Amino acid sequence: MTEFANRILAWFDVHGRKDLPWQQPQDPYRTWVSEIMLQQTQVQTVIPYFERFMQRFPDVRALANAAQDEVLQHWSGLGYYARARNLHRAARIIRDEHDGAFPDNLEAVMALPGIGRSTAGAILSLAFDQRHPILDGNVKRVLARHEAIGGWPGQTAVANRLWEIAERHTPHARVADYTQAIMDLGATLCTRSSPACERCPVATGCVALSSGSVTELPGRKPKKDKPLKRTTMVLASHNGHVYLERRPESGIWGGLWSLPEVNDSGVEEWCRDRLDSEPRELESWQVLRHSFSHYDLDILPILVRIASPLSKVADCEDARWHQLDDNLPGGIAAPVSKLIEHLRNGTHS
Repeated sequence: MTEFANRILAWFDVHGRKDLPWQQPQDPYRTWVSEIMLQQTQVQTVIPYFERFMQRFPDVRALANAAQDEVLQHWSGLGYYARARNLHRAARIIRDEHDGAFPDNLEAVMALPGIGRSTAGAILSLAFDQRHPILDGNVKRVLARHEAIGGWPGQTAVANRLWEIAERHTPHARVADYTQAIMDLGATLCTRSSPACERCPVATGCVALSSGSVTELPGRKPKKDKPLKRTTMVLASHNGHVYLERRPESGIWGGLWSLPEVNDSGVEEWCRDRLDSEPRELESWQVLRHSFSHYDLDILPILVRIASPLSKVADCEDARWHQLDDNLPGGIAAPVSKLIEHLRNGTHS
């Protein structure tokens, strides 16, 4: 065992997080769900979602047997909904191809939707105590600083170097503890903006600390200007109902319920074609901006009050008239939920 691993484990024995909800108990299913939720999301945000998710889907069969809408509903608010769809797909694969038991080898785990090398390694280390290196965002930061590895970890050469270092330090004993320990170290001490180097168990050998370059590492992703996209969404309203459509599986908000998108000059034509109805009243609302990681989206909401919409479109798998007084259907895009709330309360501007 390297001195680096020894020191981190000694620190973990005293300061490590050992009472997180997915550690009580730490079985493969709970570990897997938590690792997917923790992608791009902080621990404190995940905890209440994880607890509600476990109450409804306590094991892989419960998740696999559920409708996707219900899974998305319990994910609503966590964002990055492809994670939930992949989780659901993977649960069905585990049910059908692995007899409901989470696979215990790296190749089979990585074959599941939404699981890459680091996530697979974390699950197998934490739940099966198998020796696999991991390289999530926290671990990248710890290793890049300790070894002074420059460059953005998203670059192949930098990532390969970090994987080599991760492999070297991963011990053959206490693998689960080490995996949790190095993640905890990055999350609680070796943080992005305010690292607590004075309390770090591996500060003595940290090259970035000795050279005064801690806050410069790891290298940042090359910055690009965020593009701005625009769309028009129709709030087709009739007798206390609003018309919703399910989005395609691919693309933003894949599989979620949303408002129809149209060209702003074609709203009346859309009403005639899709709803077989003449718009009685059109009202443009203030533009709503929604930010994604790679671009901003300006949504122009247009409220359309129509007279008799039910002759052509009945509720079906991918379209429905939603009663405003009812709870929203499972899995709905956040800005759409906001717009429907404004419609319900009459609070738009």
